[in-house]
Amino acid sequence: MPERDPTLRFTDRVADYTRFRPSYPPGAIDAVLDGLGDPAALVAADVGAGTGISARLLGDRGVRVIAIEPNTAMREGAKDHPRVEWRDGTGEATGLGDASVDLVLCAQAYHWMDPPAACAEFSRVLCPGGRLALMWNDGDESTPVAGAYYELLREVATDETLSHKTAAAGPTLAPPFESMRRLTFRNVQRMDREGLVGRAMSASYVPKAGSERDWLVGELCTLHGAHAGGDGRVGFEYEVALYLGQSPQV
Repeated sequence: MPERDPTLRFTDRVADYTRFRPSYPPGAIDAVLDGLGDPAALVAADVGAGTGISARLLGDRGVRVIAIEPNTAMREGAKDHPRVEWRDGTGEATGLGDASVDLVLCAQAYHWMDPPAACAEFSRVLCPGGRLALMWNDGDESTPVAGAYYELLREVATDETLSHKTAAAGPTLAPPFESMRRLTFRNVQRMDREGLVGRAMSASYVPKAGSERDWLVGELCTLHGAHAGGDGRVGFEYEVALYLGQSPQV
């Protein structure tokens, strides 16, 4: 993990993160909730909730969501949702009570956590038999737009974060979640030129100013022009990796 404090990495990226990060496909949310019963009766913790993309998707299904996010700017940048309550906390110290939630979801966040400490915390806060779900949108570099996009970002990346392809390689797991089931889904984000540039600027390892930033913006505009369809948008393809585990029964 890069030395930079992961709880502060996105402070200057909130606006871009809110506008330009992708959502998650309905099928993935279906799988997160499958077998847990009536969503309206569930309490979920979305840990590392960012600006609430996944928290709102759960809330839209009727789940009561406690969104745990350590970055004040990210919490303040989140859109309100009647089923989502925001709290300060981390994966290693959520502040939740013992056996207080039916589901813990980490969407695009688990790789910033310390696996042994986070898994122990998730086991503590989950009800017996409760579910842990780890989920990532992972750009599919075998496709033209995503492949070229990540090659450009590697040219200017300010640290090694981009080299950690967590979704493709699999997350580092710890007791009691050493064995988790992996599911995959497809997701496509259609972006105009501003969206493609903004998607890059939402990444914590991309420079926000200077000559390298200017070079990247120019190259992204060229990439967009080469692949945009009649609607002026490119299709950025992701493989969504979802890992599902269960807290031990008493």
